[in-house]
Amino acid sequence: MKPRMLRINRNLSINIIPVHTLVIGSGAAGLNAAVQLRNQGISDVLIITEGLRMGTSINTGSDKQTYYKTNMCGADADAPVTMAGNFFSPGSMHGDLALVEAAVSGRAFLHLVQLGVKFPQDPYGQFIGYKTDHDPARRGTSVGPYTSRDMCRALIADVKRLGIPVHEQTHAVSLLTVMEKGGKRAAGALALNAEGKLVAYAAENVVFAVGGPGGLYQTSVYPVVHTGAIGLALQAGARAQSLPESQYGLASIKFRWNVSGTYMQVIPRFVSTDANGTGDPREFLNDYFEDPSALFSRIFLKGYQWPFDSKKIEGSSIIDILVYIETALKGRRVFLDFRTNPQHFDIPALQREAYEYLEKSGAFQATPIERLRHMNPGAIALYADHGIDITREMLEVAVCAQHNNGGLAASPWWESLNIRHLFPVGEVNGSHGVARPGGSALNSGQVGGFRAAECIANRYAGSDLDPEAFRAVACRAAEDVSAFLQRCTTAPTDWRKCRAELQQRMSAYGAYIRSLDGLKKAESDARRQLDRLEREGCQATTLTQQIQALRNRQLCFAHHIYLSALRYQVKSGVGSRGSAMVLDPAGTAVHPQLDKAQWSVQAENPDFRDKVLETVVDNGKIRHRWVRRRPIPDSNLWFETAWADYRQGRIYQTP
Repeated sequence: MKPRMLRINRNLSINIIPVHTLVIGSGAAGLNAAVQLRNQGISDVLIITEGLRMGTSINTGSDKQTYYKTNMCGADADAPVTMAGNFFSPGSMHGDLALVEAAVSGRAFLHLVQLGVKFPQDPYGQFIGYKTDHDPARRGTSVGPYTSRDMCRALIADVKRLGIPVHEQTHAVSLLTVMEKGGKRAAGALALNAEGKLVAYAAENVVFAVGGPGGLYQTSVYPVVHTGAIGLALQAGARAQSLPESQYGLASIKFRWNVSGTYMQVIPRFVSTDANGTGDPREFLNDYFEDPSALFSRIFLKGYQWPFDSKKIEGSSIIDILVYIETALKGRRVFLDFRTNPQHFDIPALQREAYEYLEKSGAFQATPIERLRHMNPGAIALYADHGIDITREMLEVAVCAQHNNGGLAASPWWESLNIRHLFPVGEVNGSHGVARPGGSALNSGQVGGFRAAECIANRYAGSDLDPEAFRAVACRAAEDVSAFLQRCTTAPTDWRKCRAELQQRMSAYGAYIRSLDGLKKAESDARRQLDRLEREGCQATTLTQQIQALRNRQLCFAHHIYLSALRYQVKSGVGSRGSAMVLDPAGTAVHPQLDKAQWSVQAENPDFRDKVLETVVDNGKIRHRWVRRRPIPDSNLWFETAWADYRQGRIYQTP
C-alpha cells in the first residue's frame, strides 16, 4: 500500500500512511517494543505519540522507584518458576503470563543495563537488590526516584540511534480493525495530527502502548499529562480482563507524587484543615488511637506498605481510610507536616519494627525533616524542584489512583485474545491480578516489548492487510470522528465539565472504597453521560479543545465499562481484596470508633482467586464472565526436543 490522499466527501479528506508495524505510545513499554522490533528484523516501524515527554513513564516515580527483576545477587536461589509463583500467588493472574514475566525478566533488565541505565552493582558485578511489597526475595532494584524516566531516556536514545521515525503531537482517536477469517484483526489507527488533520495509519500490526487509565480519576497520582487511551481498544471490541483490580495510595496532589518510603518512615504529622487549607488545623489521627505509639508505627509502615491493602485495614491501611473520611466525606484537606513531630511523639516508645529501622538508619534526629534530610535528602530536593519547600510548608495529600493491574487481555505473546495483530504492552495490558510485587509493572512493560516483537517477527513479518477493507474502515472512522467534532461546535457542555463529571464519579464510586448500591447508581449515571456526550458532544472549536473532546469520548466510554465491571465483580460476591474494600453493613467493623453500619467491610471470597474476570463490548452490549485462570505451565525442558521446537518455530504458535 502506498501513501495517498483519500477523499471521503467534498468536505473531508484524509492522508493514508502505510507502515508494517505501528507503535501507539512512547512510554518505556512502547519504546522498547519499537527497539526490539528493529532488533528482530522488522525495519518498517513507526511510533505515533502525543509527545516523547508525555505519559507516565517519563513523568513519574516515587521515593525509590523500584524495578522488579529476577534475583542477581547473593546466595538466594531463584528460577523462573519460583518467581512466577510469587506473581501468581495473590490470585486472578494467569500462570502462563506469570511464567513469561519471570523468564524474560533477566533479559529485559540486562538490556536496560546495556543501554546505560545505572542500576547499582557491587564490586563483583552483582546487581544488588532489596525486598519490595509482595516480594519474598530481594528482587527489587532502583536508580532512585526517577527509574522509569531514566529508562525512557535510554530507550529514546536508542530509538534515535536506530533511526526509528516518531510522529509527535499525533493523537490516536480510533483503533481500526477489519474482519478477517471470521474474526477481527488490527488494521491501524486514525489520528489527529498537529495541524488538526485526520491521518489514517494502515498497519499490518499495532503495538498498543497507551499506558494506564490516568484520566479516569479526579484523585489521581498519574501525571496530569497522561490520560491513557484504553477506551479506544474497548470501543474496538478488544477483550479486557481484571479491570477492577487497581492500586491506590497516599500521594501529594499539588505535585503528583507517591509519598511512600522515607516520607512515611520519618513519621510526619498528619494535619487536617478546613476547605481553605488554613483554618481549624487538627492532628485528626489522634482521635482514633489511644496508644500514640501504635499510630506512629502504622504511619511508619505506610513507607513500605504504601498501597492501600484490604488485608491491612487494621494495620497501616487504616491511615488511608481516615484520610478518605477527612477529605472525601468531611470536605476537609489533609497535609503532611515534616517541620515538627506529631503530638506525643517519643522515639523510645515506638514499636519494635519502627524503632529498629530508625536506629539502624541512624535516624533519631529531633524532627521529621531532619530525619528525612539524613536518610534521603533527595526526597526534599525533589519537591523543591517543583516549587514546594517541605522544610517551610506542609504538603497536601490524598489517597489517589496509581496503577491498574487489569487492562486488555492478551496471550503469552502479548497478542490480544480476540483481535489478531493487536499487541497491548505496558500498563494497558492486564497481565496482573489482585496484587503484584512493587516494581513489577516496569518489568512487565519491558517483557511485553520483547514478546510482541518476537511474535510479530516470527508470525506476522509479511503483509496481507486488504487495502480495500482498510480504506473502507478508515472512511467510516473519519466520518464518525468528523461528525462528532461537528456536534462539538454547538455543544452546550464545556469539555472540562464533562471530564470532571466522569472523574468525580470514578473517584467516588470506582476507586478503593466500593459498594454495590453506589456502583449500580454510578454505572447508570455513566451510561446517561455517555449517551449525552455522543448525542451533543462537548464544546470544542480550537484544535486543543478538539483533542480534549475526543479524549473525553474514549474516557467516558472507558469509565462506563470499568464501572460495569466493578459492579459485576461486587455483585458476584468477590468481597474485599487487593487494593479495594467493599462496604457491607453485615460485614466486619473497620474501627471501633467508626460507625459500624457505615464502616463495615465484606470479607474476601478466596474462591475467586482462581478466576479472572473478562469483559468485552459486543454489538454495543457489555458482557462479563469469570474464567478459570490458567495454571503455571509445565514447559518442555528437555534440551534436544525444546531446541527442535525453537528451530522449527513451533514455540511461536503457542496460543
